[in-house]
Amino acid sequence: MKRSLVIHPDPRLKKLCAPVDDLGDARRQLADDMLETMYDAPGIGLAAPQVGVLERLIVLDCVKEEGATPHPMVMFNPEVVAASDEKNTYEEGCLSIPDEYAEVTRPAEVQVRWIDRDGREHEAGFDGLWATCVQHEIDHLNGKLFIDHLGPMKRQMITRRMQKRKREKARA
Repeated sequence: MKRSLVIHPDPRLKKLCAPVDDLGDARRQLADDMLETMYDAPGIGLAAPQVGVLERLIVLDCVKEEGATPHPMVMFNPEVVAASDEKNTYEEGCLSIPDEYAEVTRPAEVQVRWIDRDGREHEAGFDGLWATCVQHEIDHLNGKLFIDHLGPMKRQMITRRMQKRKREKARA
C-alpha cells in the first residue's frame, strides 16, 4: 500500500529513530509499503520517518538504467561501520523536500551493517550512487536532512520555499 510522504518542514523528520527489535509481519509490510511508495514517487531511497514512522528502517534501489533488473534492498537498523577518506559529491534531492536539489559531499565508499527482512545480519560495502543513497537514508534515521549538509543561507532558502509551498497547498 502506498503511503503518504512527510514533507519538510515537519518535526518528525528531525527526530532520532528507535531501533527495530521486532521483525514481525507488520514491519515487513511497512518495508513493502515503503518500497511501493519509493518506486511510485519515483525515488531511489526512502526512510521510515518519511512515511511518519520513527523507526530505523530504510529501503533503497539505485538501479536506474532502463530495462535493468531492479535491486530493492530493505535495511533494518542500518549503520555505517566504516567510511573512506575519499569523498564524492552528488546532486541530492529528497522525496520529503520535493523539487529541491543541491550538491552534497559525502564519503565515496562506506561499509554498512544491517538486518534484512528475515532477521539475517549483513555487512557490505557501497560506492558511487549506492554509497550516497545509503548515507542519505541513514541520515534520516538520525534526524538529519540533506539540506543540513549545506550552508545556513542555502538551507534557510530551501526551508522557506518549502514552508511557502505547504501554506499554498493548505489554502488550495
